[in-house]
Amino acid sequence: MRLFFGRKKQTQLAESLGAASAPNAQQFWAMVWRRFRSNRPALWSLRLLVVLLGIAFFADFLANEKPLYCKIEGKRYFPVLADYGQALGWTNPDPQFLNVDWKDLEYERVWWAPVAYSASTIDVYNAPFKGPFDRQVVAEDRFWHWLGTDDLGRDVAAGMLAGTRMAMLVGVVAMSVACFFGIILGLLAGYYGDSRLRWTRVRLLANGVALVAAWFYGFAARSYALAESEWPPGELGKSILLGLVLLVVANVGASQLERFPLLARKRALPVDLLVMRAIEVLESVPGLLFLLAILAVIEKPGILDVMVIIGFLSWTSVARFVRAELLRIRTLPYIEAAQVMGFSEWRIIWRHALPNALGPILVVVAFGVAGAILAEASLSFLGLGLSIDQVSWGSMINKAREDFSAWWLALLPGLAIFATVTIFNLIGDGLAQAMDAKLNQ
Repeated sequence: MRLFFGRKKQTQLAESLGAASAPNAQQFWAMVWRRFRSNRPALWSLRLLVVLLGIAFFADFLANEKPLYCKIEGKRYFPVLADYGQALGWTNPDPQFLNVDWKDLEYERVWWAPVAYSASTIDVYNAPFKGPFDRQVVAEDRFWHWLGTDDLGRDVAAGMLAGTRMAMLVGVVAMSVACFFGIILGLLAGYYGDSRLRWTRVRLLANGVALVAAWFYGFAARSYALAESEWPPGELGKSILLGLVLLVVANVGASQLERFPLLARKRALPVDLLVMRAIEVLESVPGLLFLLAILAVIEKPGILDVMVIIGFLSWTSVARFVRAELLRIRTLPYIEAAQVMGFSEWRIIWRHALPNALGPILVVVAFGVAGAILAEASLSFLGLGLSIDQVSWGSMINKAREDFSAWWLALLPGLAIFATVTIFNLIGDGLAQAMDAKLNQ
């Protein structure tokens, strides 16, 4: 083919062949959305998910002991926005507002948040365990604890809003980690199988030595520094960077050694076998038990550690779906046309195969987010992962064990967990039905 067409013409021809044979992505997603929209429970679940994401994003503006806007002595202030600027290092705190009770200041004009407390605000006058219908000591009605307080006097309504943010954050971060590992390993296993990925022995040896060195010098030898540092980026970022540098050096060195004929002999790498065995090993151990074992090794586990570990333990389902799709897609005519035209393997994978395999991943992600939220709630209930000043639905239920009469601390977060998990499960069911209906036509 290269004798009759130039490289540019060849690329255009291959793209046209691929467009003629590949599924029309726009029509596919239009059909999926039409069928998903006809599923009323799934559609309403999606709308409620948008509401939950909005609550998570604007949680500090919905529940805060500081005013959203105020005017004092002719000057205008935005205290909540100022907190964001201080957290990002853009502004310095105003000395006149350090250690002040915002409720006692005199305002010319003020806008308060709907809930007059943040999740960490302690009201000693309404502690411990004041119920929504109990008598409370408040200066004004707007300072009423509408959903009660916990053992320290923290507002339950503010905790529910902060728990929404924590649940959404755990789901997004955990499934991002799961998709990163699952998509890459699923692509390699499904597209290359056990015989199509061929590496020279020197490259395989170099990468193996680099991974061992990265683990030893980046993690094992620096375990104390990793345990004492804050993440991210901290010492963990340095360890990951060291590992990437070692891998780059190993592959560059292997490329130079492969110039010698004796070292350039290639050997098939059974990547599909290795990935499937790894999936079987991880899925043979109960996820919560595995999670508790890993957290027991970490000296100071934090919520970010929990998110990453949950994501790492969840990549197997993503990898299995991606592998199954790639096994089907790699034999389709438009993939064979791209191979005949001489396109590189990576270009075929990322530009032609992967975009048409993303549909089932959305279903896995929807169910995976629900599982991640349940896992985090279970760990918080056991008192793992969260610092003292952080609040989640699971930690609120844990507080209810201290006083069995505090029914609101068990009922409200429990309903929130149940509703959120149900929303994601209904969205996953709706996506699965919409895509199955398309495939069965």
